[in-house]
Amino acid sequence: MQFSEGQTVIHPHHGPATITQMVERTINGTSRQYVHLQVHQTSLEVAVPLDTAEEVGLRPVFAEAQAQQLLDVLRAPSGEQEENWSRRFKANQEKLRVGELAMTAEVVRDLTRRQEERGLSTGEKEMLQSARQPVLAELALSLSLGDAEVDRLVDTAVRGEETDPVAVQA
Repeated sequence: MQFSEGQTVIHPHHGPATITQMVERTINGTSRQYVHLQVHQTSLEVAVPLDTAEEVGLRPVFAEAQAQQLLDVLRAPSGEQEENWSRRFKANQEKLRVGELAMTAEVVRDLTRRQEERGLSTGEKEMLQSARQPVLAELALSLSLGDAEVDRLVDTAVRGEETDPVAVQA
């Protein structure tokens, strides 16, 4: 992947970030290129070695087609859910630990539906809030939506209603 200053990328652990600069550093006699990132909605700055950026998981923002696939995951039927909350919590933690946005969207979908049907434990409520953030951020960037619009879009998709990102903006 080619990087350039001003480009918005997704860091797997910190979410959306803007490339502020690309610099060369020499450490212990070894010269390496680094990509400096300013993480959105925080004051966090991260430097990632250019030669390991893909290995780290630094990637471009989803294209609109990939965003639609993410919405399809949110609309899909929920899978089998463990009735015991601690087992369900652990299973969802494992999905989130993988770091794939589609799996994170599954957790958002399933916990949101469960919250509406039966309620969630305090831990699951916190998990849902933290899992929603990367999904919302990715969709907002991919579809050029504001916070309120993307929030409404995700809720509509989870409820299984037809979601048209253009209509959500209205």
